[in-house]
Formats: sequence, C-alpha cells, structure tokens
Amino acid sequence: MHQKPDGDAMGSTLGLFHFLIQFGHDVKVISPTNWAAFLNWMPACSGVLDFEKETSKSNEFIHNADWIFCLDFNTLSRTKKMEPELIKSNAIKILIDHHQQPQVEMFAYGVSDTTKSSTAEMVYDFIMASGFGDKINDDIAQCLYAGVMTDTGSFRFPSTSADVHSMVSDFIKRGLQHSIIHQNLFDNFTENRLRFIGNVLLNRMKLYYEYNTALISIPQADLIKYDIKTGDTEGLVNYPLSIEGIKLAAIIIDRGDERKMSFRSKGSFDVNTFARNYFEGGGHFNAAGGQSKEPLDEVVSKFAKAITENKDQLSTYKF
Repeated sequence: MHQKPDGDAMGSTLGLFHFLIQFGHDVKVISPTNWAAFLNWMPACSGVLDFEKETSKSNEFIHNADWIFCLDFNTLSRTKKMEPELIKSNAIKILIDHHQQPQVEMFAYGVSDTTKSSTAEMVYDFIMASGFGDKINDDIAQCLYAGVMTDTGSFRFPSTSADVHSMVSDFIKRGLQHSIIHQNLFDNFTENRLRFIGNVLLNRMKLYYEYNTALISIPQADLIKYDIKTGDTEGLVNYPLSIEGIKLAAIIIDRGDERKMSFRSKGSFDVNTFARNYFEGGGHFNAAGGQSKEPLDEVVSKFAKAITENKDQLSTYKF
C-alpha cells in the first residue's frame, strides 16, 4: 500500500490478504510507514509490518516474494523508502489501483481503472471475477466496506456507482454489521482532535470567494500544540466544500520536513491536473494531493498565485 495509508489502502490490502490466505499462500502485508490508529480495528491489522520500523524484516519478505500486489498506488514513489527495494525485487508486481497515469513499466500484470470508486471495490471485482466469490467472509467484507466507504466520502462522491451499492448490498446480505465499522472509523478520536478542528476552522481557513476557493493552512506548531497524530487531519479538506459556492478546497499542512497538500473540488475543476502542474502531485479528477519542500508561507503564496491563473475555471460557479 502507499505511505500513510488511508482506509482504502489498508482496507483493500487486508481484504486481499484475507482472500489469498484461504488458498494456502504465505502472505505478508507491508505498509511503507505508520498508519492512523483508527485503522487498527481491521482484522489482521496487528500483523501489518511498518517498513520504517521493521525495515530488515520487511526487506526479507520483499526480496523473497514471488508476487507483490501493489494496491492503491500506481507509482513506486508513493511507497517512500520502500521504492528502491521494490525496484530491486525480482518478484512479479501486480497492480490494482484507480489513480490516473500509472507507472505501467513497473508492473507485469494488473488493473488500472480510474472510473472505480476505490481500490477496495476493485479487489471485490477481482475476487468475484476469479470465480471464488464464496470465499468472501466477514473479515474480507469488513475491510473492503471500510475502504469503499472512506474513499467515497460515506457514499456521497460522484464515484459512488450502482456497482458500489450492489457490492455493499452483497456484504450486508452476507451478514456484515456495517454500523459498527462506521463507529470504529469515525467515533474514536480524542478531545484534542475536536478542539484542533475548531481552531483550524476558526483561525486557519481563508476564503477566496472571487475564485470560489477555500484554503486551510496549518503550521507545525498547531500539530504540536494539539498533539496531532497520524490520521487526525484525515477529512479536514472536505469541510470547506460544505460552504455554498466553494468549488475548490485545499489544505496545506506543515509536517516539518515537507508541506503536504490535499485538494478537493466540485464539478468540472480538475484537481489532478492542478496538483501535477503546481505541487508535484496528482490523484483523481475531484480529489488529489501534492507536496512541497518550500516553507509554508511560500506554498500558500504559490497556491494563491495558482488559483488566479485558473480563475477562468474557478470563477464560473453558478449559485
């Protein structure tokens, strides 16, 4: 999975894990980095290796692997320090992903489908196409449901197709208790995180109404003050989209060694292209990410300049 895995990365990967072990395969799941605590409830998450903490053990599995399934990323750079080891590995690399512009030369087999809501949905399709749909147990259903729910914004994003609802219906018919998964993902944060969100919305959000844009910029000092952990900023970029007229929402977080960005849009504004053109990023049409080594204030200035250069697209929102 990609670094700092979200619900879809962890859910799709563990979902595939629970499928493959039923055939007697020796399977190990590796994350390039740590992950948010709200993902720890997932079945078998306790066995996932953190590459940065368990490098030698992870490298042993990578170098001895016959197959490496690469889920929810399509360029090896998304695996951070794992990239050189994946390049050196002689294993057959298999891609299952829904992001744009895959690094196709790195994969022997696989599926890249940008129309899919999530990699979790693609793993479900993979299992059903294999003819072994009867292998979908509660562990698989829990993991894949978590992945598709988080990547569709609780089923509100345009990528939520009829196929997504059919998949969820299948899980529920098999006995999935979906409300518990929602609680596990969204109802287990600290008081500090709630106060942090209040501070962000009150003091760190700027609106550019002339461009139908909202920007949240968070200095590292805020992360330290509120003791923010991995995953605590998940979903913050979506808050400004609830404001009438906002077409583009962005968040820039000062992580110390780099500035990380997320972009969300409504309608026809392509944040994948926006992120690639300005912030060394990419993703989906309406959801993308980026990064920069420049100081926070310079990144904010660059963002402000970028939206002025795209004013013809951003200023056309009709109230």
